[in-house]
Amino acid sequence: MHLYRTHLCADLRATHAGETVRLSGWIHSKRDHGGLLFIDLRDDSGLTQIVIPAESPLLANVEHLRVESVLTITGKVVLRDKETINPRLPTGEIEVQAQDITIQSAAAVLPFQVAGQEHYPEELRLKYRYLDLRREKLHHNILLRSKVIASLRHSMTEQGFVEFQTPILTASSPEGARDFLVPARLHPGKFYALPQAPQQFKQLAMIAGFDRYFQIAPCFRDEASRADRSPGEFYQLDFEMAFATQEDVFATLEPVLEKIFKEYGNNRTVSPTPFERIPYHTAMKVYGSDKPDLRNPLKLTNVTESFANSGFGLFAKIAASGGEIRAIPAPGAAAKPRSFFDKLNSWAREEGAGGLGYITFEEDGPKGPIAKNLEADRVEQIRTVCHLNTGDAVFFVGGKGDDMVKFSGLVRTKIAQELDLIEKNAFRFCWIVDFPMYERNEETGEIDFSHNPFSMPQGGLEALETLDPLQVKAYQYDIVCNGIELSSGAIRNHKPEIMVKAFEIAGYTQKDVEERFGGMFHAFSYGAPPHGGAAPGVDRIVMLLADEPNIREVILFPLNQQGEDLMMGAPAEVTPQRLKELFLALDLPKPKTTKSF
Repeated sequence: MHLYRTHLCADLRATHAGETVRLSGWIHSKRDHGGLLFIDLRDDSGLTQIVIPAESPLLANVEHLRVESVLTITGKVVLRDKETINPRLPTGEIEVQAQDITIQSAAAVLPFQVAGQEHYPEELRLKYRYLDLRREKLHHNILLRSKVIASLRHSMTEQGFVEFQTPILTASSPEGARDFLVPARLHPGKFYALPQAPQQFKQLAMIAGFDRYFQIAPCFRDEASRADRSPGEFYQLDFEMAFATQEDVFATLEPVLEKIFKEYGNNRTVSPTPFERIPYHTAMKVYGSDKPDLRNPLKLTNVTESFANSGFGLFAKIAASGGEIRAIPAPGAAAKPRSFFDKLNSWAREEGAGGLGYITFEEDGPKGPIAKNLEADRVEQIRTVCHLNTGDAVFFVGGKGDDMVKFSGLVRTKIAQELDLIEKNAFRFCWIVDFPMYERNEETGEIDFSHNPFSMPQGGLEALETLDPLQVKAYQYDIVCNGIELSSGAIRNHKPEIMVKAFEIAGYTQKDVEERFGGMFHAFSYGAPPHGGAAPGVDRIVMLLADEPNIREVILFPLNQQGEDLMMGAPAEVTPQRLKELFLALDLPKPKTTKSF
């Protein structure tokens, strides 16, 4: 018999009755029923109930042990009495009568309980992550992640993609976030950068003549934490294709995502392929976001014309100054009490807006503060263009620029949530396409890349030379699911003259391009194929499948919101000797002092 086990804890069934087996695992729970001791023994696979009779000499060996102690138990499989069968457990028809017990490791007092569904502070859970990972839900999430990655690999190799590993120590690249830098001991004063993405390397693989590349790529970005973004590092399904159009990339990724979400989505419905394509400017107009949640049926309508030169002074001024007024429908909301509208108005103020005006369309006519001050024909015009019926309401957002657009999107989401309009048990995908190549930096006023600087502009070199930069669109695209961006991607620029011009518009000289991206720039001069790809985030895919609101719940050993590893104590100070070896000196900020009186 094996030293530790003949079966996993979840293996045993009624057909094993009468067999002598050996199991190893953790004490999940203990129950003393009048001297008869029951232990739920847990391993990676599940639970088995162990019974130690009151008269057994084994009792004295284990009754003092705490939960989470590790045991090896040899015993006989017996059928449970009918009244004690547990239908919630795969092993619920049997139990093991212990004949021998070896204590492999005794547990100390736990900082929190592994069994049960209690909520504990995240900092405590991260400090003792190895205990947290024993808990059922988190344990399941990490196993789900492994299955998803295995499925992604299988799907990509089935489509003829070859897996490569690109460098981790590389040069800095403008990917939109800060780099993590690594001092180069053999080259004093110089630094490697951890890759924000394998962007240049995967393009170079295409130039090298490989046709289809992929990897489950680690990426590193020194940026703030969010619920859907892990600080420090994350993983993505990174792939690239030679001689590929935008539609080729879509046709490659769509069946991969469809398969994953159908296979591990717990029978939730999945958008049929091909996924909807929505131009960037349409998404911003209709949804107020370039990450629209298509489970939300509400759409925005531009009603600026209805308020221009109207009796409603605030919106009339916005229209006259070149601003925009957007309407957000609220189906069936006219029957809601006044408190419903007051609550939304208070929420809008908390978000930094002046409030949230509205009109309700009731049996005896339009009501609300705006309806009182807006001409009847204009109110009717709004009702018509927004496709509203008696019993509906409509809210309004007015202003200029990105702030107005963003807030209109937030209002759309908030109203749908309050009215319970968001589709349940569904994954709704869309592609956002035709992103602008450039944007104006709000702080400096200068032209900057809006997305990926290595993208092919629509119209090629001619577009860069003849169009206003803010009018140039790129072959860039995002794949979005339920309001979460899973991936960015692009058809890449593969011509050196286009690369020089594209960066020139963003304020880089040809010398800058050659110094910072010389490897790729010079590679373009030796024959580069048209190519493109994308990189959906593995962490976000698993987060959606596991229905977790926080990405740290699907990562084995995540950092906290401040980018710290509380378990291992990182980041940590290093010795002066180590700094000296790296030719580094610290110039730390002075600690803040407080005045004393």
